[in-house]
Amino acid sequence: MKVAKPVLLTLIFIASSQFLMANNIVISNSSLTGRVLGSHTFVEFDLSWDNSFRLTAGPNNWDAAWVFVKYQITGGTGCTASTVWRHATLSAVNGEHSVGANLATINGVADSRGVFIYRSDIASGTVNWTDLRVRWNYAADGILDACSVTIRVFAMEMVLVPQGSFYCGDGSSGNTGKLEDATSGNPFLVTSATTPSTLGGGSAGSMGNNNALGQSTADDFNDVTSRTLPTTYPNGFNAFYAMKYEISQEQYAEFLNTLTGTQQSARFPSPVTVGSFFNTTANLLTPQARNGIKCRIAPVGAAPGEFGCDLDDDDIFNETSGDGRFLACNWLSVPDLLAYLDWSGLRPMTEMEYEKASRGPLLPIANEFAWGNATLVSASAVSNGGSDNELVTTANANVSSNNAFSAGPLRSGVFATSTSTRVQAGATYYGIMEMTGNVWEDGVGLGSAAGRSYTGLHGDGSLITSGAANVDFWPGINGNNTLTSVNLAFGGTTGCTGYAGMGFMAGSWREGAYLQVSDRQFKAGWGGLTGRDNRNGGRGVRTAP
Repeated sequence: MKVAKPVLLTLIFIASSQFLMANNIVISNSSLTGRVLGSHTFVEFDLSWDNSFRLTAGPNNWDAAWVFVKYQITGGTGCTASTVWRHATLSAVNGEHSVGANLATINGVADSRGVFIYRSDIASGTVNWTDLRVRWNYAADGILDACSVTIRVFAMEMVLVPQGSFYCGDGSSGNTGKLEDATSGNPFLVTSATTPSTLGGGSAGSMGNNNALGQSTADDFNDVTSRTLPTTYPNGFNAFYAMKYEISQEQYAEFLNTLTGTQQSARFPSPVTVGSFFNTTANLLTPQARNGIKCRIAPVGAAPGEFGCDLDDDDIFNETSGDGRFLACNWLSVPDLLAYLDWSGLRPMTEMEYEKASRGPLLPIANEFAWGNATLVSASAVSNGGSDNELVTTANANVSSNNAFSAGPLRSGVFATSTSTRVQAGATYYGIMEMTGNVWEDGVGLGSAAGRSYTGLHGDGSLITSGAANVDFWPGINGNNTLTSVNLAFGGTTGCTGYAGMGFMAGSWREGAYLQVSDRQFKAGWGGLTGRDNRNGGRGVRTAP
């Protein structure tokens, strides 16, 4: 790794500055350069990932890397050393970043929590960009010129879902609580960021829900009772980015490694002991349902521990073979997911965004899955199990569902190749993977007042001392950045009934039902999941700049 000269603002880099994520996204050769005293410096790095694309036909979209930086103050004159990792303020001004000689674009975001980096050329395949620079306004973070710092650069693959109209509901009679145009049974066409304004009631222009038929927790509207959908609820019309893959086990382990010991104990079954694995039971020393996240060093009070991937349980962590780094992360509770999204500057997806991200602008097909038809083939066997190159060996399989492969979730992106079709890859219209099956997609429903109060604010990169998210009007959080009392007590295995507004979408590796895009049995804002579950994971989104 490159290390800049130690002038005043001492630049120190750790071995884990290189991060491998799903589908082999790599940040390498991180350094700080071009410092302007009392103001800013540049974070320089190389970036590559496989199966990148930018299209002008069809979806007319691209994939991107969401890049953000964490820093740690390690000393210096007038500076207090700390083990705490903080979120760096990156410039919101696009022209203040540099792509060098690469065919790339860097977009800053208004809250300065990170940048999007994507192709500027119309092409597909591997990108391998060197010497990218993003401007870090370190003075805005309260860092003195004399401070010594260590940085970590993170990247995750995202896919642009462009602005535009789309349908909710698929016109079938079999999907529970399906959305519809009034009471017609036909799909509802969303034509603006403020439609629909009315849910239920049966009047023209309203969006109905098949009279809440068959929902586990019924919407608070139906064919008779109406509710208003606030214009602040992210209804999917405006452009947003969605994670291309579900949160991987490596990503969640690296998240844990930037938390305090107290926060780690909230986001991992507590008390945390050396050798224990991530599931729902403290001190369990064997992997459960293919989750290989393992405690290497236990936290002590606020002093952080260390975590890694070791699915094969040989005490050699983060190997490319057998350690489950790229497997979708299951056992995530709602608070775990929200904390991860807050930490990374993302936000939860809404159920309307889920339908948009799945089918795009196309006319719905009855009982369709995320890849646009009503036929699926469940994976039942794999080769290279748990390895970075895990492969499904079941002919024509395009989904992890129905307990066909009963061990647990599969590698994120496992069905996609450079030549696979949308159906073969199990991909959405926009090229997002595993939006049907593998692990449940936890998102914000519209069937309760709690869900409809969600305004789509992004995470600020920081958690409260207890390790929870605290973004206004996220599920379980009031308008004063404060958790409700029931949520304050939520920890490793404590039950959670205080996250009303959160729903569960698209089924998992264990389900043979609930997999259709428009099925709403658990989307209503169920919020009743108790503790962690081996089916549950998720992904984040971010409103496009």
